[in-house]
Amino acid sequence: MTLRALRANPAHMLDLRPVGYVIGLLVSVLGIAMILPMIIDIAEGRDHWPVFLQSALFTVLVGGLMAVSCANGVKEGLTIQQTFILTTGVWVALPLFGAIPFVLGETESRFVDAFFEAMSGLTTTGSTVFSGLEALPKGLLLWRGILQWLGGIGIIVVAMVFLPELRVGGMQIFKSEAFDTMGKILPRATQIASQISSIYLALTIACALCYLALGMDAFDATVHALTTVSTGGFANYDASFGAFSGTFEYVAVLFMVLAALPFVRYVQMLNGSVEPLWRDSQVRVFVITLLSIAVLVAFAHNQLLQGGAEQSFRQALFNVTSIMTGTGYSSADYMGWGPFLISVFFFIGLIGGCAGSTTCSIKIFRYQLLFASIKMQLGKIRSPNGVFVVRYERRPVDEEVLSSVMSFFMFFVLTLGLLAVALSLTGLDFVTSLSGAATVLSNVGPGLGDEIGPAGNFGGLNDTAKWLLIVGMLLGRLELLAVYAMLTVSFWRD
Repeated sequence: MTLRALRANPAHMLDLRPVGYVIGLLVSVLGIAMILPMIIDIAEGRDHWPVFLQSALFTVLVGGLMAVSCANGVKEGLTIQQTFILTTGVWVALPLFGAIPFVLGETESRFVDAFFEAMSGLTTTGSTVFSGLEALPKGLLLWRGILQWLGGIGIIVVAMVFLPELRVGGMQIFKSEAFDTMGKILPRATQIASQISSIYLALTIACALCYLALGMDAFDATVHALTTVSTGGFANYDASFGAFSGTFEYVAVLFMVLAALPFVRYVQMLNGSVEPLWRDSQVRVFVITLLSIAVLVAFAHNQLLQGGAEQSFRQALFNVTSIMTGTGYSSADYMGWGPFLISVFFFIGLIGGCAGSTTCSIKIFRYQLLFASIKMQLGKIRSPNGVFVVRYERRPVDEEVLSSVMSFFMFFVLTLGLLAVALSLTGLDFVTSLSGAATVLSNVGPGLGDEIGPAGNFGGLNDTAKWLLIVGMLLGRLELLAVYAMLTVSFWRD
């Protein structure tokens, strides 16, 4: 299935068979992935493995039947309608099946909690409703890591192939056919996806080996590598990454940063062109912004807490990187770092990494275009007769791209406000409501406050708030507009 033949909507009833076929295949793959935690549970000897066997059989059976029943509708390409529905449908269907082991397993979760955990995993949000993680079967802990790892590679492919075609949030500037490759033509989208998968796997293995070399046991190294490279943030301990310290934090920072860079640049490196990575302006802006904020936080941390220069820098660098990239690990409870630094952590969660990475939130390139547009408008005010052009990577930016970016900012702020108000109506306090809305829309993980902050979790929230947060995770992961477009009457009109 490719986007090679995206066509205008047909004048007849919408055919959902191609969508069902792809979703069915992906559900089957998810079911097959359940075999891995089953093997771990067998090795652990806790008699928890039948949960994953039952879940895998059911998931593969349902996914396979869906794919077979829809196979006769498979065509060479998807219509725009079908592509929107597929993009959203995948991120709804997979968490439904991914939640099954949590319902049947030792957690015996209610459906809302299981669905929350699975959605948080596959969207790489990293918010959790579970406590006492150390006591859970290793199979469930591995399953949480697998969900995030699959979600991380999935969103890269969506950001590289689907969202540019759907002209969502300015992502069309990264269409593979027209992307600035610094003199080299990129392979076709399918080849890009294949090479990205190889790079993603290689980074994960490298991260696991580094953790292992520093003293993590094999299980912890594997799970934390899965959730580091996916910038997901699920950990095996209630203390998150606070269970480790020192060199572990520096290694985690390295791989969080690598996962936050555009994977298309790694593809170019794989094809023999190294220079484009640093010549990419969003890479430079991301790295400079990250280091500048980390130094600021380290200085303030050292002045306020007197913890020593190296400790202050290490904790600041780790936690700033984790929140800015949307990973959501915490190595310390920064709620005790004072109001100024708490405010910093709130706002850096709204930044994100580079386009075409595993990261989330608004992303660096949109801020670049926003500031370039503001600069242009200020220039027009000073010189009404002047000619000003917004440029990105030394190329003029189409008005359509600017309009899409501005629409994204508008919808992000509007959604943030409405979601925060809705959460407050469920009885949550202001800090929990606002930070909860921000963390799920940005797919960061921890919020602020005693309940959902870095030292807490989302398990104590009421069911209505959890459902609202689930919707927020979906909206944030799919860049808002991909979901909102489906809510318009014109989208469904023949």
